[in-house]
Amino acid sequence: MVLRDLILDVFRTIWSHKLRTFLTMFGIAWGIVSIVLMVAAGEGLRKGQEEQTRNLGKDIMIVFHGRTSLQAGGTRAGQIVRWEDSDVHAVQSQSSDCQYAIPELEKEDVRTHSNYNNAAFLVTGSYPEFGDIRSLNVGSGRFYNWHDQNAGRRVAFLGTDAAKQLFPEGRNPIGENVYLNDIPFLVIGVMAKKKQDSSYDGWDVNKVFIPFSAMRRDFPDKPPGTARTFDMLLVTPRTVEHHEACKHEVRAVLARMHHYDPLDKEACPIWDTVQEAKAFTQMTDGMKYFLGAVGFVTLFLGGIGVMNVMMVAVRERTREIGVRKALGAPAHAILRQFFIEAMVIALVSGGIGMGVAYGLCWLVNLLPMPDFFAGLVPTWTSGVLACLMLGAIAVLSALYPARRAASIDPIEALRFEAGG
Repeated sequence: MVLRDLILDVFRTIWSHKLRTFLTMFGIAWGIVSIVLMVAAGEGLRKGQEEQTRNLGKDIMIVFHGRTSLQAGGTRAGQIVRWEDSDVHAVQSQSSDCQYAIPELEKEDVRTHSNYNNAAFLVTGSYPEFGDIRSLNVGSGRFYNWHDQNAGRRVAFLGTDAAKQLFPEGRNPIGENVYLNDIPFLVIGVMAKKKQDSSYDGWDVNKVFIPFSAMRRDFPDKPPGTARTFDMLLVTPRTVEHHEACKHEVRAVLARMHHYDPLDKEACPIWDTVQEAKAFTQMTDGMKYFLGAVGFVTLFLGGIGVMNVMMVAVRERTREIGVRKALGAPAHAILRQFFIEAMVIALVSGGIGMGVAYGLCWLVNLLPMPDFFAGLVPTWTSGVLACLMLGAIAVLSALYPARRAASIDPIEALRFEAGG
């Protein structure tokens, strides 16, 4: 039998057994859809949380000042530690694994108003790198730069909600003044819309950002702080792999500068977003693997259904195999036909399953997604693996009984009664 006749015969056979073929294809397609959707849900949760974590900042460590809990160098425990301007240069110059070390000074009691409205916002000052480190993307205008910092310019960058409250009715804030304790600051930029799932001092959309030099001059640290102290030190490692070494260097430098034990974590509390991100990644990966395992159980059950349908279908065709052998068809030709039939069913149903799964993901992703969930994010790996597994089950389930039927005497095959 030539290949063309063999393929035509395969399709005629499939068409003559439409119900069995449909049941087999449905089992394969359903298994593929199940596992793709479950893995896509886990991946969407992971990516959504990863994006929210990135919105807080890019691999940052927020170094708070605290109180000593260990005695060191003749200094008793319980001493308050406050970061000073000299600490910034020391950490930056002596911590080779750290990329940035910048100060942040905040004031909550600054009276804020524009020519249109009054408000109460947190005012924070830092270096220009603060915008990039804290993911303060620019929606309009610009973020303050080193020219503003070095000149001590009174310029302001507004969070989105702060801009809407100070400049209602769609007014453009750029070029307008905001008054901080009646001191005019020129608005040079407005932040793009931002979602956060965590913060150490409030949501960025409700803040006013100004250069550190202007903050230090107009709104110095309140007592018991001094004109040289600030609230937090923001540190970023050179790479994620360097963050533990960077953290160790920061603790060592600050302990040396303030004469306390470098092992005293109470004196130097650090919120490590890298460590938190890794912990959450482990949790979401666990959820993804759990959903994948549930999907593979569904896939296995679907595979059993496919196997049963294929084996029954082939057993019921034992008389057909006997006729083919009586007419001179060799065993390998019979097996080849069943192999091609199973492959056609597996490929078509696999393609349908992948198409349905990706189509459902696309439709679901058209809906508004809750925060911290990126939608259904399908992966080719899960779909291809499901196709290969169910395809192999279908082929083996067809070849095993076909091989047994093809090995028996044609007369015995012709005497076979289905269900007997």
